[in-house]
Amino acid sequence: MKTPNIVFILVDDMGWMDLSCQGSKFYETPNIDRLAREGLRFTDAYASCPVCSPTRASLLTGKYPARLGLTHYIWNNPVHYNGTYEKGKLLGVPYVPYMSTREKSLASALKQHGYKTWHIGKWHLGSEEYWPEKHGFDINIGGCEKGHPSGRGHYFVPWDIPTIPPKEGDCFLTDRLGDEAVERIMNNDGTPFFLNMWFYAVHTPVQAKPEKIKKFELKAKEMGIDKINPLVKGDCFPSEHKKNQRIERRIIQSNPAYAGLVEHLDENIGKILDALDRKGLAEDTIVIFTSDNGGLSTAESSPTCNTPLQEGKGWMYEGGIREPLIVRWPGKIRPGVTDSVVTSCDFYPTILEACGLPLENAQHLDGKSFLPVLRGGKYDRGSVFWHFPHYANQGGTPGCAIRRGDWKLIEFFEHGIELYNLKNDISEKDNLAPIHPELAESLRAELHGWLKEMNAIVPAKNPEWKPWRDADLDPLD
Repeated sequence: MKTPNIVFILVDDMGWMDLSCQGSKFYETPNIDRLAREGLRFTDAYASCPVCSPTRASLLTGKYPARLGLTHYIWNNPVHYNGTYEKGKLLGVPYVPYMSTREKSLASALKQHGYKTWHIGKWHLGSEEYWPEKHGFDINIGGCEKGHPSGRGHYFVPWDIPTIPPKEGDCFLTDRLGDEAVERIMNNDGTPFFLNMWFYAVHTPVQAKPEKIKKFELKAKEMGIDKINPLVKGDCFPSEHKKNQRIERRIIQSNPAYAGLVEHLDENIGKILDALDRKGLAEDTIVIFTSDNGGLSTAESSPTCNTPLQEGKGWMYEGGIREPLIVRWPGKIRPGVTDSVVTSCDFYPTILEACGLPLENAQHLDGKSFLPVLRGGKYDRGSVFWHFPHYANQGGTPGCAIRRGDWKLIEFFEHGIELYNLKNDISEKDNLAPIHPELAESLRAELHGWLKEMNAIVPAKNPEWKPWRDADLDPLD
């Protein structure tokens, strides 16, 4: 078997319903839809955390974020990661603000076996001493400590990303990243490569070119959704640092700028697929497409809606952790749809096994290869776990969770457990914990055993907590 190339496309903040092949009626993603037609689309794939940095580390290490101690997005301010910033009824929890260079990353494992390793796009896994080139990547284009585009232009020139300064002719960051990927593919000398294509899109700021915004403004008008108020103010934020704000939930996909940003992303994925075709590499390349957490739907402009999933980024409900996943390998993977459960740490052993390379069992301790699913066989992932002991900027509260089969139990450290049958209740509206106490206790016991194995930190009660006063809150309209 010829050693396959790997193109790993990770989108930032893309929700489960943000693709037309997943059911979106407003966004347009023809190139990703093509990937879905030609590959295997997963309906029950998960990010290992409802925010970005932990999932990214999990992908590259084959470990759960809790095992790494990297349980929250990385911020440069120590008051954030030392646990003194976010608090409510519970106290903040400290976490590790980098992916340790002691980890043997997926890139390092592939490089050891002769792969060229290229990182293009967002990194957000620590300061300069932890950048991609410190983790086995031959090149790093765009990867640094930043979690989103910054500078006067953000996505537009002039953006402020030290590892991909704008050059003459640049306009939009997503286009530049796509061009960099195409250049590497077209100029490759035949050596197998691992392209770690981690777009900054569709993270805020929600920006698109004027012609895209106009296109989707017209589409919203034609669909009759421009008259619908898309945002509904809800309960106040549970964290002290946002106590004067209310959660704003988007109830419909109708944001023209966000739709434009999604289309920019799709166009650049199309450029990468076309480059593989022109180079004659499509059949020799495994293309993986997924996201790092759920769509942003409850705060920070709430640009998308994840319905029928509940909530979004920053929450332990399905909207925060269930992700689109497509894997294409022509001639090796039969196109179709599967409901097999996979999570972020499973990619490491899956990719090694698919490439015919020895596993790194001491490294990817929590990952399980889903190559049997790709080959059309049977697969039992076993239970999947999450631990997010933080107050999210989007309104989620500290908690942990387990999915076993169709059942999912969430333990919110503020207020207790909730139990859902996802096969019958994908929206997690009917808490069955009171009806199935024995099952709930079994899942809770398994979850607590896992937390112990991970040496997971659980938040303590805040002895100084007092309920917010009406005067603290943003009034409802």
